Amino acid sequence: MVSKRSIFEEVSDFDTERANPKIKTGIIEKAELISDRIQIRAWLICLSVLLVFMILVGGLTRLTDSGLSITEWKPILGAFPPVTEQAWDLEFEKYKLIPEYILQNSGMLLSEFKIIYWWEWGHRQLGRIIGLVWVLGFSWFLISKKIPVGWTGRLLTLGALGGFQGAVGWWMVSSGLSNNMLDVASYRLATHLGIAFIILGFILWYTLILGLSEADLLVRLRTRDQSIYNKSTGLMHLIFLQILLGALVAGIDAGRNYVDWPLMAGGFLPPDLFALEPVWRNFFEDDGLVQFIHRMSGYILFFFGIYVWFRSRKSGNSQIRNAISLVMLIIFLQMTIGVITVMYSAPWHIAIFHQFGAIVLWYAIIRARFLATFPPKQSLS
Repeated sequence: MVSKRSIFEEVSDFDTERANPKIKTGIIEKAELISDRIQIRAWLICLSVLLVFMILVGGLTRLTDSGLSITEWKPILGAFPPVTEQAWDLEFEKYKLIPEYILQNSGMLLSEFKIIYWWEWGHRQLGRIIGLVWVLGFSWFLISKKIPVGWTGRLLTLGALGGFQGAVGWWMVSSGLSNNMLDVASYRLATHLGIAFIILGFILWYTLILGLSEADLLVRLRTRDQSIYNKSTGLMHLIFLQILLGALVAGIDAGRNYVDWPLMAGGFLPPDLFALEPVWRNFFEDDGLVQFIHRMSGYILFFFGIYVWFRSRKSGNSQIRNAISLVMLIIFLQMTIGVITVMYSAPWHIAIFHQFGAIVLWYAIIRARFLATFPPKQSLS
């Protein structure tokens, strides 16, 4: 006779073993499965670190106007940079044919071209390294049957998004190679950066999940703080929107104009709004309007963050309260750095620090949302 299962008895760490006879259930086997989760988690952490470097190098590539220095997309052969003077001359001649050189950098020396070429090559090379790390890691875990049940699709999705991101990167670069464009299209830049943050978000979420056993996740899920989860989800969406708007600002160098704050050119609204035709172009190409929208979105994010922080004070879990407090602190610091960036006309060292702050904020809000979803043991503090 089968005994009744207590309502307090939690599902074992890999209870799905019962549905899969290929999975063994001994103590040693369970320890091996836990070890597999640890290995995959370490691999994901490695990918996240590489992706952070990729985002920062991409930002520096944009700030140094290096993104159009390589005018072709060669995913494999492009991994080998020019090594002879003849090869360098050939690359330079290709660059001389695009509008950025003709209209902005005419007269550039080969030595100057090499500087911007190395920035773009390094950015693309990091993308190749990330792809290689994913392929080798995923292949190893798949062949050695170390991937837990239900995780193959998740890890495969990361690779698919990474491949898609490479294609979007070229779609972005190609927009600046013709039609008198001096830079890439800002909306394509925002798309490229947005996908990078989506991939990073998935990796961070998966890393947090793999840090707990399945049993712990089930136990914690039963005490989910639905209110903070909903509010942190809304805050996460606002942060993502602000990151996209920041990319639009960077795409047209809008942060280097209207350096007064809190006003813009002495007024609340920038002058000559909607001067471009058709009207939709102003939302992507008018530096005053783009910066104004970024500022307004920042204010909305700040005040909504205060609201979420205030509501989180009612949570009985100290770790959730602390996580939301950390998010609010970073929002405040990020807003301050943003104001400084504008007032100093976006020098590269402050601008890249501002972008790094966005990465830190992205991690902080995902962690806070995770803790609201899977609260740790309740604290009486």
